[in-house]
Amino acid sequence: MSYSVGQVAGYAGVTVRTLHHYDDIGLLVPSERSHAGHRRYSDADLDRLQQILFYRELGFPLEEVAVLLDDPEADPRAHLRRQHELLTARIEKLRKMAAAVEHAMEARRMGINLTPEERFEVFGDKDPEQYAEEAEARWGGTEAYAESQRRAASYTKEDWQRMQAEVADWGERYDALMAAGEPPTGERAMAMAEEHRQHICTWFYECPYELHQCLGEMYVSDERFKAFYEAMRPGLAEHLRDAITANAARHPSR
Repeated sequence: MSYSVGQVAGYAGVTVRTLHHYDDIGLLVPSERSHAGHRRYSDADLDRLQQILFYRELGFPLEEVAVLLDDPEADPRAHLRRQHELLTARIEKLRKMAAAVEHAMEARRMGINLTPEERFEVFGDKDPEQYAEEAEARWGGTEAYAESQRRAASYTKEDWQRMQAEVADWGERYDALMAAGEPPTGERAMAMAEEHRQHICTWFYECPYELHQCLGEMYVSDERFKAFYEAMRPGLAEHLRDAITANAARHPSR
């Protein structure tokens, strides 16, 4: 039993031109030729084509496919074992990709639960999701990020307004503290740093001292976060960072 190039192309879902190319490079040479010189493929040729298409689907270049199939040490069982390993790896990769997509979808779904009008009313000209993409890129796979998203999804307009009022009040008191010349290592500054940490714990996620220190460094190194604190008072970002560090040093085991 033999098959024409057109029949094989139809069976395999490839073009006749592809089969001609495989023949030209010696990857799949038909076992027979008709009296008129036309290509005729055997069942063994179809088996080889199936192997070629499998490896191509997994991204192997044609040169490497030829080496794999023409390996004198390999047998059909070896190819099946290799294919099973490759498919298992591909399935696991796709599973992780699907999980990542699901996580991204969930993160988007659990955004701030406000209408556009309410967002403007609460936040004014400040976009509450200004840093959302960066935050997801940095911490998207962490428990803290997921917890923050879960809490944010449940907050009402009144919750956000109360949160904003707390931030404004804290900023005014920190401004006064700096105006009075309080050093970052002073008791009042460290108490304000602790209040800052507790605010995060209350509204967003559990923030241990080590993480709080990382946030303090980010408030200085990231110009956008720094601008937020500098708007309260010039130099506040660095002062707060140092106060956070001093406060954390008082709690080395926590």
